[in-house]
Amino acid sequence: MRILSLLIFAGFALPVFAAQPVPANLEPLSPPPEFTPEAAAGDEPEVTIVKQTELTVEEYRSGGRIYMIKVTPKVGPPYYLVDDRGDGKFARQESLDSGFRPPRWIIKTF
Repeated sequence: MRILSLLIFAGFALPVFAAQPVPANLEPLSPPPEFTPEAAAGDEPEVTIVKQTELTVEEYRSGGRIYMIKVTPKVGPPYYLVDDRGDGKFARQESLDSGFRPPRWIIKTF
């Protein structure tokens, strides 16, 4: 049994030894751009909050276009109006959860 498991692990290690040698003409990568707070501020969405008597509306903009609106009524849970396609037509969503649930199984418990 030990010999069989040793052969299996050796079989997994063979591709490491069969790898191609590293070419001699490799060039180093250029350094990453430096972080500046001014550039990062442009990446953040603009949020406009409008408080009315019965509800609060938060408009989220990126590049001058509204892509999401959060409506928080005085009574009840908040909901979102989201522009999924970028065509200016908003669809209502009760939450930003997409509803996708991958299957999960318990393999082993400790």
